[in-house]
Amino acid sequence: MPTKADEKPSAAKNSALTLLEQDHREVEAYFEEYETAQGEAKEAVALKICLALQVHAQIEEEIFYPAVRDVIENRELLDEAIVEHAAAKQLIAEIEAMEVGDQLRDAKVKVLGEQIRHHVQEEEGELFPQIGDGKLDLESLGREMADLKQELLKEVAEGGEPMTP
Repeated sequence: MPTKADEKPSAAKNSALTLLEQDHREVEAYFEEYETAQGEAKEAVALKICLALQVHAQIEEEIFYPAVRDVIENRELLDEAIVEHAAAKQLIAEIEAMEVGDQLRDAKVKVLGEQIRHHVQEEEGELFPQIGDGKLDLESLGREMADLKQELLKEVAEGGEPMTP
């Protein structure tokens, strides 16, 4: 399915939509990697998925969604996205709390992947097209989101957990 970035190859690298689409592709690749990983590598990929989704959800909830709420026609899309984030966060917490080798990990990661694919499809297919019409400074918003993303990843690298909204 073509995305807004595919339609406009000249989109700035730091556009908010470009940043989110890059995150989406990254997480999709992690889910694919999970399918073929084995043993400890599989456990590590599951945690990589969880971290990427936590950071992504936080930048959307703290910066992106509030910024776009007033410029889109269908605000229900944002409400649904927030509910979808809450459901994903629940599964993420369960996956992170699991013991190594838990037999339900694969099922939970698979369900999380299905939820995320649905969420991405709605964002890129319904929400993003309502935003890309010049009503918002997407480059400035993208820089702000990229800064928060780096801050959150730095916290994790320093041994902390990402902040929760």
